[in-house]
Amino acid sequence: MLLASAASLLFIAAPALADKIRIGSPYQTSTLDPMRSAAAGSIETFGQLYSRLLRIDEAGQLAPGLAETWEVSEDGKIITLTLRDAKFSNGEPITAEDVVFSLLRVRDTPDSAYPAPIQTLDTAEAVDASTVKLTLKHAFAPFLGNLEVFNAGIVSKADVEARGEAAFVENVVTSGPYMVEAWIPNDRLIIAPNPNYWRTGFPKNEGAELIEIPAATTRVSMLLSGELDVVRDVPWSQVAEVTANPGYAMPMEPSTVVYVGLLNHARPPFDNIAVRQAAAMALDTAAIAQAVTFGAAKPANSTIPNTLKYYDPDLKVNGFDPAAAKAMIDSSGYDGSELTILVSESAESEQQAVLMQALWAQIGLKAKIEKADAGTFWSRLTSGDYDATPTWYYNETTDPDLAVRWALCGACGNNAYYTFYANPEVDKLVEQGAAELDETKRAAIYAEMQRITTTEVSQIPIYYPPFANAYSTALHGLGMTPALQWTLEGATLDK
Repeated sequence: MLLASAASLLFIAAPALADKIRIGSPYQTSTLDPMRSAAAGSIETFGQLYSRLLRIDEAGQLAPGLAETWEVSEDGKIITLTLRDAKFSNGEPITAEDVVFSLLRVRDTPDSAYPAPIQTLDTAEAVDASTVKLTLKHAFAPFLGNLEVFNAGIVSKADVEARGEAAFVENVVTSGPYMVEAWIPNDRLIIAPNPNYWRTGFPKNEGAELIEIPAATTRVSMLLSGELDVVRDVPWSQVAEVTANPGYAMPMEPSTVVYVGLLNHARPPFDNIAVRQAAAMALDTAAIAQAVTFGAAKPANSTIPNTLKYYDPDLKVNGFDPAAAKAMIDSSGYDGSELTILVSESAESEQQAVLMQALWAQIGLKAKIEKADAGTFWSRLTSGDYDATPTWYYNETTDPDLAVRWALCGACGNNAYYTFYANPEVDKLVEQGAAELDETKRAAIYAEMQRITTTEVSQIPIYYPPFANAYSTALHGLGMTPALQWTLEGATLDK
């Protein structure tokens, strides 16, 4: 790998770049170490550089990755995985020792960006070169799925220990379909096929350029002019322009994203459940989805994303009813004080805030909008210095465990997505849902969790958006999984 300056990029042969898939994204690749970032741009990158024990197949199901087979003990506490014959990009074999090292590195390193998915792991043992035994602290149904999370990619124990963490990040040895050809931070990452990749016949292309382009209009312009093959996050207002061109397609792939209105339960007026319920019933989420996304997003009815297991499509609580909402506000004891809707640097969130403000005004709930830069927004959100804010979250897997721990659990470390919602019954259901191995019983637990949190308005579900990615029709086989992973290795590009 070349950690390149803009000048050094000139030494890369032009013909090689001409054959690469060019992807324009607003998101930054901040590191090449899968342990050190949970940001969107890095997540998209990690899936190309590092293989995980399991992977999500085209049908959205868990499939063999580096682990060819696996067995789970009857009590759900021991997972034994058999590795396939595979090599790192430097030609060294991938062994059980590398797997143990990689998982414990994510779990135990102090500056690990996202250790939560691996925290239930008690011990990891290399039984032999191709067998890994994972013992959990207790039965934990989501754990297999967590082995597919972006930071569970396998790195070389020998390489990291021999060269050190800093040297590893500067010149990564990879286990996935690609290796790094050049990286220019804040500009682009250029990847090339890993000749030692374990999946026969893959990658089916010459690699890719992942180019950071913050301005959405610039990305779209470069796509339509033929300078890019793919763009992330086409503005909803430009979808019609892109799809009107026969050379491009926007399949609107399902995501695990949900836009929500966070309400601060720790202070008035949203410490009052009647005010929260009125605020929820005042929002015409179908109209908001239509106005903001031009109908691409589906109005949300539940506090979890609609692509997750156990999502309840039939849940109907606190639906749009402005007359009932006004009556509830009038009898709630709300004193008429003006609340603040905090908005980050996001055009989509700002549009949502304007609509929330207008709809709340119709029931007598007064609100002003206050904008903040990204750093200030996050600081105020996490400290509880806000009344309401439209924002979003996504889930890394199709299992709801990580989502409910992040967004609904008051005892899981982040105050239910900093709403300060706390219901011991919900917290108990979170743990029961994770420990239950019976699918039918799990479904019932998560249905009850959704019913309680939606009724109590832990947050206001607004809409479920798809990924607004645009693809050249010369490109085949490339898509994005609900958990932000490109299916790049199977893509082909017409010459």
